[in-house]
Amino acid sequence: MWDTLWIDANLATMVPGAKPYGAMERGAIAAKDGRIAWVGWAADLPGEPEKLAREVRTCDGAWITPGLVDCHTHLVFGGDRAREFELRLEGASYEEIARAGGGIVSTVAATRAATKDELVASAVRRLAGLTREGVTTVETKSGYGLDLETELKQLEAAGELAKGVRVKRTFLGLHALPPEFHDDRAAYVQLVADVMVPAIAAAGVADAVDAFCEGIGFSADEVEYVFSAALEHGLDIKLHAEQLSNMHGAALAARHNALSADHLEYLDDVGVAAMARAGVVAVLLPAAFYFLRETKLPPVAKLRAAGVPMAVATDCNPGTSPLASPLLALNMACTLFRMTPEEALAGMTREGARALGLADEIGTLEIGKAADLAVWNIGKPAELSYWLGAPLLRERVFAGRVED
Repeated sequence: MWDTLWIDANLATMVPGAKPYGAMERGAIAAKDGRIAWVGWAADLPGEPEKLAREVRTCDGAWITPGLVDCHTHLVFGGDRAREFELRLEGASYEEIARAGGGIVSTVAATRAATKDELVASAVRRLAGLTREGVTTVETKSGYGLDLETELKQLEAAGELAKGVRVKRTFLGLHALPPEFHDDRAAYVQLVADVMVPAIAAAGVADAVDAFCEGIGFSADEVEYVFSAALEHGLDIKLHAEQLSNMHGAALAARHNALSADHLEYLDDVGVAAMARAGVVAVLLPAAFYFLRETKLPPVAKLRAAGVPMAVATDCNPGTSPLASPLLALNMACTLFRMTPEEALAGMTREGARALGLADEIGTLEIGKAADLAVWNIGKPAELSYWLGAPLLRERVFAGRVED
């Protein structure tokens, strides 16, 4: 007998195929022991619903999708950067603010000063914005400590968020140059690769290593040195690439078989081809593009033509994307980047899962996968990218359990 059966539902399975969204109208889905035990058309159920499951939940024609996957965030940090928002409105650029001591480094100071409990408490509030719009899996990065003690503190705090939501943790040591290493970049890069990566791997507090490959961040050579250490210690690779300029980071990510390359506004044809060959997911972050008032669009049409999987994420962070609404990220992916609503939803389900190395576990409604579901009061799946601020979520299901 199944634990729970949802009936009178329409299913957007997000399984690729001939039908948009992998749709199964008038469908049903069942969970047992936290896994999807049955999925199909209601007419094909092998008996009366009440005899098949301990609990039967009637959806009144609602749509069920996989739980949303926010595969790129920076949820754990101290303070905020609202003053920098004002400065940008007065004409200062992101790079000018960063070079003047603002930007990431200002968040580093606040994060170093915060206790782990304070970091957890503030991150929980931001996470609530994601979960109330259907997120069941979230990735969050460190990178606001830039010393081993604080990076560990951030990653440990991120681990405490994993209550009713799946959390993947990423070490982002090459995020910015800390003030104490202002005159010795090489020493900091060596510290990250030779000390921080091994310690973090040994502590088991991270699943992957990321870096900010950019003119105001780190060079390809510096990133490659750290990536070699990450791979040596069994950690996956992700990369902030081609956000503000073309540093050929996407091709670097592809050479190291990275899970994803993220941002990609300045991605060139060579980078697209390299990502396609290596199966690297393109994680598109439209809220950062919007918030920084950028004008250079990522090459979505070229990524599509090359068959590069495209994920969508909020990039929730204090400086460039203070967004805690995955549904708004879907809308921005469509309106700003010209993705289709189906591509956008796939980007926050199936392809978001792929960007975290979880494609076999979540992201589609298939038997054997985790029973992470989102039940929506909508008439068609495109409404998830269409409405702005509407309360669409009927219920969120994590590992087969309906979450409050």
